[in-house]
Amino acid sequence: MNRPRLLAAAAASLVLVLGPALTLPAVGASSAPAAPATSAASVPASASASVAAAAQLPRPTGPHAVGRSTLHLVDADRPDPWVPSAGARQLMVSMYYPARPGTGGPTAPYMTTEEARLLLELRAPDSAVPPETLSGVRTWAHPDARPARGRFPLVVLSPGFTFQRATLTGLAEELAARGYVVAVVDHPYENAGTTLPDGQTLPCALCGETGPDGSAVAESRAKDLSFVVDRLTGRHPAWRYARVIDTERIGMGGHSVGGASTAATMAADARVRAGVNMDGTFHVPVPDTGLGGRPFLMLGQQARTDDRDWNEAWAHLDGWKRWLSFAGAGHSSFTDVPLLAELAAIPDPATLPYERSQVLTRAYVTAFFDLHLKGVPQPLLDGPSPASPEVTVRLP
Repeated sequence: MNRPRLLAAAAASLVLVLGPALTLPAVGASSAPAAPATSAASVPASASASVAAAAQLPRPTGPHAVGRSTLHLVDADRPDPWVPSAGARQLMVSMYYPARPGTGGPTAPYMTTEEARLLLELRAPDSAVPPETLSGVRTWAHPDARPARGRFPLVVLSPGFTFQRATLTGLAEELAARGYVVAVVDHPYENAGTTLPDGQTLPCALCGETGPDGSAVAESRAKDLSFVVDRLTGRHPAWRYARVIDTERIGMGGHSVGGASTAATMAADARVRAGVNMDGTFHVPVPDTGLGGRPFLMLGQQARTDDRDWNEAWAHLDGWKRWLSFAGAGHSSFTDVPLLAELAAIPDPATLPYERSQVLTRAYVTAFFDLHLKGVPQPLLDGPSPASPEVTVRLP
C-alpha cells in the first residue's frame, strides 16, 4: 500500500466504523470489575442504545481491577525517523495491568484535551463538538494503582495511523482485567498529536500529501515496539512495576498499520510469541519462510476476504493461524474509534454496533492470547459459533 492509500484508510476510519449508539454503564462504583465475565456467547447481537452525554467505555469483564501508569521512553541510540531535528526517538506508553482487589478512586483520563482537539481537527474538521467531549470519555483504569500479586503475560499494542494510543483503551482495559500487562504505544509524529510529560503536544508530521509509504511506517514501528519490549523486560526496566511481567510470555497486536507492524516486529524479534493484526494491510509482507511457527490471528472486516494482500499473508503464515471476518464491521470497528465518531456526530454506514464489535473483539483477542500465552484451551477459536453469527472463522 502506498502513501495515499495509507492516508485514505485512516481518513475513512471515523466515517466507516461508527456503530449505532451504545448502552453505557452508569458512572458509580469505581472499582472496575464487579460484573461477571462476558463472552461473545453471552451478549445479544442486537446490543444498541444511545451515547450518554458523558460517555464511558464498556466496563471490563475480567476478575481484576485495572491500574494504569504512563511512561515516557527515549531511545537515545536512534534519532526520530520523521523529524530528525527533534533529536532522539520519543515514545509515550500507557501501561495497563491487573490491580489489587478493592482498588478505587478516580479513573485515568482518556486522552489530553489537546490530543482530542488535534484529532478532531484532523479527522472531523467540520465538527462543532468541543475536544473535552472526547478527552472526557470515562475509562475504568485507576492511575498508578498497586498491581495484583503474581506475574502476568505482556501484550504490546500499536494503534492505527493518525490515531492515538487512547483508541485502544477499551481492548487494553479488558486484557488487563483478564490478567495481562498491556503496553499501548504512541508513535509520535504519526498520529494527530502526542502529549509529552512536559505538556508539549507533538503534531502529526506525516499527515500531509507527501511522506513515507506504509512499509516505512511499519518498519519504523517495529523498531519502536522492540525498543518498548527492551525497556520493559531488561535488567533495569523503565516501569516500576515491571516485576509483574512474565518476560517469557510476550504477545503483540495492533490496528491497521499497527497490525502490520506486529507482523513486521515478529519477523525480526523472536521474543514475541503470538501476534494479532486487526484489519491492517501487511505493508511489510510476511516472509516466505513464515514467522517461525508462531501463532498469528488475522481479524478484519468482510471485505478482507478478497484482499490479495491478506490472502498472501495467510499463505505464508506457518504456525497456528485463524482468519476472523466480522460481518458489518468497518476498518476501525475493533477500536474505540466508533464511539469517538458518534460523539463527534459523524454518521456511519457500518451496520455492526459499537458495543457488539467491542464484545466480539475483546472475546476473540483475549481467547487468542489465553490459548497461546496461558495455554488455556479456547473452543471459540475452533470454528463458527451460533452465539456470534457475525463472525466467520477461516481455518488452515
